[in-house]
Amino acid sequence: MRPFALRYRRVNVKKQIQSRRATPDGFDFDFEFDSDVMNAHPSIPQGERPYNAQSRLLLLQTIMYTPQHFEEPRIYVMHELMRARPLATLVTLSSVGLNANHIPLHLIDQPAPFGTLRGHVARANPLWNDFTKDAEVLAIFHRPDSYITPSWYATKQETGKVVPTWNYAVVHACGTLRVIDDATWVRAQIEALTAHNEADFAQPWSVSDAPHDYTEKLLGNIIGIEIVITRLSGKWKVSQNQPAQNQASVIAGLNNSDLRDAAAMAALITANAKNAQQEQK
Repeated sequence: MRPFALRYRRVNVKKQIQSRRATPDGFDFDFEFDSDVMNAHPSIPQGERPYNAQSRLLLLQTIMYTPQHFEEPRIYVMHELMRARPLATLVTLSSVGLNANHIPLHLIDQPAPFGTLRGHVARANPLWNDFTKDAEVLAIFHRPDSYITPSWYATKQETGKVVPTWNYAVVHACGTLRVIDDATWVRAQIEALTAHNEADFAQPWSVSDAPHDYTEKLLGNIIGIEIVITRLSGKWKVSQNQPAQNQASVIAGLNNSDLRDAAAMAALITANAKNAQQEQK
């Protein structure tokens, strides 16, 4: 066990690394890596903590660097992102290494507190029959992102001590992948996913609108997947590390720019600033 720990000390992972992530009790945790850290990870129940080096390495690799001021521990906020932007990057460990697929995943609330992700893939996709069964998978969800030019910062004229950055918001959802080869389950999953994504249309399309024999044929070419979420990590990097005057000037800059997703990022910075003010009252 010691070589595993020493390897990470050599690359300075032993420096204090904070991991604040949502837990069933709603608490945050700090810890430093040492030889037994993965056995003591607070988000894993005592009876379910892994003891093999491979699982420890996988858990270590799924920890997202998140400074405290960028943390988003509220589960309902993370769920909102996952529902609004369901196209996830699903990372699995296959027989030849890491595998990444981009799959819309439908979030359901149960089991509490984190919920379950359901989706489907083509039978031709090796994801469903070539993955490490006893290792976690990682689903990554993104909100719109935006480049932030230092020219927008109000303090640029005062000190000149400003640099470019990138704003974004992401959720990492970890859990164990289960394959479901059941046509009835898959049809129900597609109907639920379709209903969710069609809800805002004036005339929503439903699976039953297509000929039954046509959809039945297509169903034979796909297979279901399910991930019961065991850990959630949220990171909202939306200018919280800037003074209020810079946040205001960044919002103005975004609203006056032609950058892709600029308006969405301006709204996210505004909402986050308002929430921070409410928490301080």
